Amino acid sequence: MAISSSSSMQDMFKQRKYPFIFSLFLLLVFVTFLLISNTQKFPIFAAIDFAQRTSLIKSIPELNPNSISSSTSTTPNLHENNNSTINPESPLNNLTIDPQSSNIPLTINPEKSDTIINDELKTFSYHWKLCPGPLAVDYIPCLDNWKAIKKIKSRIHMEHRERHCPIPSPRCLIRLPNGYKLPLPWPKSRDMIWYDNVPHPKLVEYKKDQNWVKKSGDYFVFPGGGTQFRDGVNHYIEFIEETFPTIQWGKSIRVLLDVGCGVASFGGYLLDKNVITMSFAPKDEHEAQIQFALERGIPATLSVIATKKLAFPDNVYDMIHCARCRVHWHADGGKPLMELNRILRPGGYFIWSATPVYKKDEGHKNVWKVMVNLTEAMCWKMVARTFFKRGRVGLVIYQKPDSSSCYENRKENNPPMCDQKRRLNSSWYTPLDSCLLPLPSSNYEWPAPWPQRLNTKPLSLSLETDAEETFNQDTRHWASLISDVYLGGLAINWSSVRNVMDMNAGYGGFATALIDRPLWVMNVVPISRPDTLPIIFDRGLVGTYHDWCESFNTYPRTYDLLHSSFLFGNLSQRCDLVDVAVEMDRMVRPGGFLLVQDSLQMIKQLGSILRSLHWSVTLHQHQFLVGKKDFWRPKDIARE
Repeated sequence: MAISSSSSMQDMFKQRKYPFIFSLFLLLVFVTFLLISNTQKFPIFAAIDFAQRTSLIKSIPELNPNSISSSTSTTPNLHENNNSTINPESPLNNLTIDPQSSNIPLTINPEKSDTIINDELKTFSYHWKLCPGPLAVDYIPCLDNWKAIKKIKSRIHMEHRERHCPIPSPRCLIRLPNGYKLPLPWPKSRDMIWYDNVPHPKLVEYKKDQNWVKKSGDYFVFPGGGTQFRDGVNHYIEFIEETFPTIQWGKSIRVLLDVGCGVASFGGYLLDKNVITMSFAPKDEHEAQIQFALERGIPATLSVIATKKLAFPDNVYDMIHCARCRVHWHADGGKPLMELNRILRPGGYFIWSATPVYKKDEGHKNVWKVMVNLTEAMCWKMVARTFFKRGRVGLVIYQKPDSSSCYENRKENNPPMCDQKRRLNSSWYTPLDSCLLPLPSSNYEWPAPWPQRLNTKPLSLSLETDAEETFNQDTRHWASLISDVYLGGLAINWSSVRNVMDMNAGYGGFATALIDRPLWVMNVVPISRPDTLPIIFDRGLVGTYHDWCESFNTYPRTYDLLHSSFLFGNLSQRCDLVDVAVEMDRMVRPGGFLLVQDSLQMIKQLGSILRSLHWSVTLHQHQFLVGKKDFWRPKDIARE
């Protein structure tokens, strides 16, 4: 074969076919240049491929054919209301080209992106409508399902405040409040927000003597007050540390849960001390507490301690705080307090700032007596009880045990110990426990001080031999990807980003790589994926479980950026991608972004739906989709 080729070349020279030879030479030069250029253009391909092999394929059963059977038994059962099947009538199954929709703009950056070509991206054709009703501007599908709520027989345990998701998921779009503006930037937003963005003045009057929030011209202003800290939250925070110096804000205490948070000023000011607080409250008659918190740029979610567990793992919060949070901890045999015990880290603290701690009338004294008996039975140690004269409030600090020795020495096994063999990995739609979690027999190891704990081996990491190396490789991968691509190579204005959600958080590497930026990340672990949420909390980050076939517990327009890495392939097999896109459109603020890393096929499907919603869509390096939401809403025919 070599002889034949050599002879052919000699014949070509003898026949003087120099133009052909010259053209062949130019072609070889061009191909060589192209290969070199591509290598320089996509330096992260090797890193991404490595991460897919180690962090994704290895840890996610859906991407690993060898582990599907072994992981099935640990997947939590879905709630009976879960829309877990593909809708055969979904318009997504019949995508068509709509020439009239081709004018929807695409964001184009010729130097750093490969724009999705109209001929390549099929246009999803759907007639979008606004959600009906005067209250639809703040519509939360799983919390505003009035048809289901009216059928609830009992409301004694706040059942009506829990999730009741509609089936099928609604496909209407949320209207904007009149006069809606782009949110104020952080840190200005902590102290003031646009009135028109959250036009709910009820709290101004209801809490006028407690400095929660005030109306000032076009703004709501937050003076930093609260029911238990009328003189300012900073004084209250300092008083807690003075009362019990073992509490070192931002060092040993990093991850905190604020129950019944109001407008989340407690969590907002603790950010200055490197404490990240998950503030939560139900959607109730106080009107938009959590919406205020998120508009301010403070981590918060809608939730209630009723009949189901909170969507958090066991043993993860360093501290839990309740300042007049209106929860009857001793109710129903003490189940609400045992739920706090479940999610509180061994050796962690519960601060109860409430009237039974310091008021001496008969009613308050009876409540205090019940709490003393219950906490002693749970082996909680009272480490401090005091009265804050300046703030005219009292508080008590309890500590959860870090070993089971106290449980073993109790005279009565009441509350009983939980049967670990029957426990699910996820708390999603799981009834409250009436038992106590067993603890380590020896002293529990507290996480490393912040910020070392962010990259220290998590306590919850698997004991498999290569688990720590996989964890470290995942951390390096996200650091490289965000540094090399996300922050500089995509069409995202990061200076406008404050509230971020990672829809498929894994080990929390995405949030870890962004830790030095002025933003916070809600790390969501889908219930159909491996339970890595305890690892995320061990790192000093916050997050929650969720099923993306349902709506998320947040108000509309509350996130600046949603991020997803290889989520939609598996998700599209369980529920309709159109419904997921509608939910993302509900959560993202106008001017906000969606950043997706996925297969080109999934990106095309998702991109076509986003274009029908009048989002601008950009494809980068054939695997990163960036969508940007604008102010477009369908015409309200009823008002015309």
